Amino acid sequence: QLAPTLSPGDVVILDNVGFHKSERAEQLVKQKGAWILFLPPYSPDLNPIEMAFSKLKALLRKRAARSFDAITQALGDIISLFSVAECRNFFKAAGYEAE
Repeated sequence: QLAPTLSPGDVVILDNVGFHKSERAEQLVKQKGAWILFLPPYSPDLNPIEMAFSKLKALLRKRAARSFDAITQALGDIISLFSVAECRNFFKAAGYEAE
């Protein structure tokens, strides 16, 4: 799904899940003139979703929601606490250019 959107010189940053390291995946990326960069085995500091998820979990713990409905409501409330600027900063902190 990613390969059709790639342009020459693009860098695809992947984690180390097995199917990311398949020869076919590498061929598809290289055919587009892009290249692959693998993250270190466990690198939460380089993964913006880890930063966002850490905040989400901390806020959810504070809510002490224990039922499905309470958790669903809490998540709906919490997600609005993530500003666009903050999300952009998660990417900047991980070393990505954010426009």
